[in-house]
Amino acid sequence: MSNEYAGLDLLATAVFVLDHELRIQFINTAAENLFETSRKSVALRPVQSVLPGTESLVEMSHAALDSDMSFVEHEWPIPRPSQPALIVSCAGTPIHGPPGGILLEFRPINQRVRIAREEKILADQKINRELIRNLAHEIRNPLGGIRGAAQLLERELDQDSLKEYTEVIRAEADRLQLLMDRMLSPNRPQKPQVVNVHDVLERVRSVILAEFPEGITIRRDYDSSLPEFMGDREQLIQAVLNITRNAAQALQGDGEILLQSRSLRQVTLARRRFRLGILLRIVDNGPGIPVALQNRIFQPLVSGREGGTGLGLMLAQNLISQHHGMVEFESRPGHTCFSLILPLPETEYPDR
Repeated sequence: MSNEYAGLDLLATAVFVLDHELRIQFINTAAENLFETSRKSVALRPVQSVLPGTESLVEMSHAALDSDMSFVEHEWPIPRPSQPALIVSCAGTPIHGPPGGILLEFRPINQRVRIAREEKILADQKINRELIRNLAHEIRNPLGGIRGAAQLLERELDQDSLKEYTEVIRAEADRLQLLMDRMLSPNRPQKPQVVNVHDVLERVRSVILAEFPEGITIRRDYDSSLPEFMGDREQLIQAVLNITRNAAQALQGDGEILLQSRSLRQVTLARRRFRLGILLRIVDNGPGIPVALQNRIFQPLVSGREGGTGLGLMLAQNLISQHHGMVEFESRPGHTCFSLILPLPETEYPDR
């Protein structure tokens, strides 16, 4: 690559220099670091082969060259095969004078987007919790009366065929009562104890394999160095189980789930910084979450599955947030990954 662009190495932002055919003529050191590539490997390659899923970037670059006008895109997701999409802002500027072409400047904004998304999720959670709690209380009160009336009516009936109807009433009232208990469960006080996160994952694994004994494989990829921490074991099991059960149901009895654990350093959640954290990933190779639902998947009563209550993911997010953590996801056909991020308070592990 030409040395005439070497001065761009002094910039902290990632820069691509493309010719009129949008072939890469130069990338600076910041671009090598951001996109985890090298100048030599991308030399003279079309930009879309280096940055997949950026067809609109190609269109805008061609339009900028044709009109000799710059463009700015403030929030651009660039897919990455084994990691979450990279969110960047991109500015394109035509180069005047020979050899011509266009200069693309990328700035990563993942952290800013993530903070904004977390704040919105936390705000939505407060609203959803209050809504669900009020709704559950309103439903629970008449349920007791319905069930009691069905019992009294059953005592007055002398035909077994009629008693079958009262049994249905009682059974459905009990089912709704269990649903109301699930809706209210995140509001119970925590019961902190020393938790080994791998015990949580193993418990979930055994439950899922019992529920789906055939067709589903569950792989494990654990970081054995992870420390124990103080948390509510049953709440964590419920959160991981809700997400893993959703994955198993999406696979419809045929596919693979990966349970993975990793350590994290310098974790920022809701503008609060933690030196250490734990990352749990639940990955499946199912059909993925429909794009139309992805922005609403943690809202109550939103489900992509026929017959689903739409409460599992909302409850999981609430339970993890009670541990000051966060649930994130990325999904496309053949790959859905839910990431549970749990911070470790400094007071528990001052020497790590």
